Amino acid sequence: MRFDRVRLSNFKPYGDADLTLTEGVTVIHGLNGSGKSSLLEACFFALYGSKALDGTLDGVITNGEAETEVDLWFTHDGVSYHIERRLKDYDGRIDHQCTLEATAGADVTRDGATAVRTFVTELLRMDAEAFVNCAYVRQGEVNKLINASPGERQDTIDDLLQLGKLEEYRERAGDARLGVEDVLENRRGRLDQLDEQIAAKEDRDLHERLNGLESDLAELDERVENYETQRSKAETTREEAAAVLTAYEEKREDLRGIEADIEELEAALREAETERDELRSGIREARERADELRAEADERLDAAGIDAATSDAIAERRQELEGRESEIQDALGDVRVTAEGFRNQATNLADKASDLVARADDATERADELDADAADAAADAEEREESLDDLRAEAAELRERFAAADVDVERGEATDRREELRTQRGEVRERVAELEADLKNARGRVAEAEELLDAGKCPECGQSVEDSPHAHRVEEDRERAATLADDLDAARERGEDLADRIDALDGLVAAEERLAEIDDAAAMIEERVAERREEADGKREKAAAERAEAEALREEAETLREVAAEKRAEAEAATERVAELEDTLEEVAASRERVDAVASRLETIAELEDRIERLRERRENVTAVNDERRDRLADKRDRRDELAEAVDESAVETAREKKRTAEDYLEQVVGELDRLDERRTELQNAIGGVTAEIEELEALREEHDALAGNVDALAGLHEETTALEAMYGDLRAELRRRNVAELERTLNETFDLVYGNDAYSHIELDGEYVLTVYQKDGESLDPEQLSGGERALFNLSLRCAIYRLLAEGIEGAAPTPPLILDEPTVFLDSGHVSRLVTLVEEMRGFGVRQIVIVSHDDELVGAADELVTVEKDPRSNRSTVTREDAIGIDAASLADD
Repeated sequence: MRFDRVRLSNFKPYGDADLTLTEGVTVIHGLNGSGKSSLLEACFFALYGSKALDGTLDGVITNGEAETEVDLWFTHDGVSYHIERRLKDYDGRIDHQCTLEATAGADVTRDGATAVRTFVTELLRMDAEAFVNCAYVRQGEVNKLINASPGERQDTIDDLLQLGKLEEYRERAGDARLGVEDVLENRRGRLDQLDEQIAAKEDRDLHERLNGLESDLAELDERVENYETQRSKAETTREEAAAVLTAYEEKREDLRGIEADIEELEAALREAETERDELRSGIREARERADELRAEADERLDAAGIDAATSDAIAERRQELEGRESEIQDALGDVRVTAEGFRNQATNLADKASDLVARADDATERADELDADAADAAADAEEREESLDDLRAEAAELRERFAAADVDVERGEATDRREELRTQRGEVRERVAELEADLKNARGRVAEAEELLDAGKCPECGQSVEDSPHAHRVEEDRERAATLADDLDAARERGEDLADRIDALDGLVAAEERLAEIDDAAAMIEERVAERREEADGKREKAAAERAEAEALREEAETLREVAAEKRAEAEAATERVAELEDTLEEVAASRERVDAVASRLETIAELEDRIERLRERRENVTAVNDERRDRLADKRDRRDELAEAVDESAVETAREKKRTAEDYLEQVVGELDRLDERRTELQNAIGGVTAEIEELEALREEHDALAGNVDALAGLHEETTALEAMYGDLRAELRRRNVAELERTLNETFDLVYGNDAYSHIELDGEYVLTVYQKDGESLDPEQLSGGERALFNLSLRCAIYRLLAEGIEGAAPTPPLILDEPTVFLDSGHVSRLVTLVEEMRGFGVRQIVIVSHDDELVGAADELVTVEKDPRSNRSTVTREDAIGIDAASLADD
């Protein structure tokens, strides 16, 4: 697996960066704090998301920005992939979007941070923690594995070599075994319980009990059948007697009905005769009322203007009155419209006159306001001209400062000159920081070497330091420290000079900025004075126009009032005509009422004549109906006599006796049948209970047979899970043994490359991954007893050995990620750095396709195939990257830069 390209936008110190990575050794070089490690963190973050961060997601977004983007292209096992991660800050809430897709060699896509992290973990066969422990030696964590406890080191290496899965499988098999044991114990207990239940039911002799109950039920059914036969005969006798009694009752009922009909017909005849008398009286009264109404109508003919009391005369008079009324209504409507029109015109004219007066008042008020505004604008212009004089005087004083200044700078140049000096001062400060760090390291190496030389032996390992690189290079380190001290003094002096020159420019920059402000303010004031004077003249002109308009509006209002008075007089004349027409209309209405009175009496007379005719018809109908009733009454009386003769009282009494006897028997037999039915129910319930117990016994026997087979199967499964648990444990132990042997081999090969000619002979690694270093005299050492630089290099050797083991595999090679070393020389002196260079070269020889190192060490830079330079702009605080072929690059010149 190798990284191909990484592209950043607003990630930590990077605004925009795009870096292509190739196979071989790539060294990322730059000053401390320039952002070298952030490039590797971006690759790590692209693979594993938030799991790769020590802090929170918002910590990777560049200060002052709301979102960041990281794109990583990498190739694994012949397939190319592209991961894109985007973070956006929404008022403190981080939106995390992530996608992965295969760009060549496969058809793979994943959406979402969790889905992408899961896919990468499965693809590389390591999570974020395993990636750090195997391939990514982060800054300051070079001793992480060697400082870990044996248990932590064992878990880490087992997980890297996939042995943790075997332990997980063993635990799962153990859980399955325990689960089978629980189920098996439960099933065996149930089997014992079934044995007890079956034995208890077999002791109760259920089949014999069932036969006895069925015999009792058969005898009972025979007795019930006999009773039901006798009951059927009694019911037949009762029904026959009931039929005789029913026929008798039906005749008696018919007789009572006919007698009731006779009484009803006799009463109806009497009521009908009474009704005929009432109808005769009604006819007489109606004739008398009609005569009275005719006399009244004749008396009202003259007043109504009618010649005769006929419908034609009334219709003719009504038509005459309607025509007269219509003429008056039309004239009245026209006059009313005229009067209303005059009134509306008068009102509208008066309203318009009032509106014109109000508008005239408004115009006068606006004229007063405009005069006041003009006066204010003129006064404001005078005040602004006075402030303009003050600004011009201040500007003259500021220009004199440039002439009196010690620095040779013109107006407009001070700001740029100060920025140039600040940039130079920033570069000098960075140089001072580098020199202070280098001087501290050089003096530390001198002090360490002098202490070793004074002691003669290493205080930790006890070896002689006569041949140590510290002894050979102590003079060179002293000279290096003296040179660095001189350079540091010169750099500090240069910084102080620049600070003095910047202080001198600060006052001129302020004066320059104030002059620019005064120029802008003066131009603005002059423009505003002209505007205000022009505004005052315009408002005065508008005020005069408003007053002229007010005078014209008042004259027009007076004319409208005069016309309105004329329209009111015309409206009053039309109103008097309306009153005259309304009086005439009331006289027509009175005449119509008199005609309506005559017509109303004629209509009532016609209604009375119709009523007389209806009463005559009803009297004739009542007479006809009474004749029919008399005929029916005679028939009913004949039928009554026939029914009275047909009733046989002796036969009825015999039927009543038979019915009573049959009912008494039925009452007794029903009670006995109910008792027998209850007994049959008891027997049936008992039979059902015994039958259910027999079925339950059979079910228990079937469950017992099935459960016995299940117990046998569970016993076999328990043996299998026990064997599986033991197999996973044995397999993990065997694979760990083989891994320990292979890791010990690769570790010794790597260690020999680094310490082959020193005092150490080999390293042993036991089954629990406990490390022991052996000196050439056979004495054993714990890795903690090594010096700081030796311990760091030993741990790098261990990490490289683990990486080689993963790359080679136990039974074949497997794709691995790049070997990433972030500032691996922090704990190394120059001699150990040389050995680290050798270790890197040998890892290339072992087939590691891509090695990425973050360092500013000269020797590591010299060993690079490609060099990536990271620089930070002190003004914007943004980092940039550049990549170039490392062949021919002078590492010393890079250090000087």
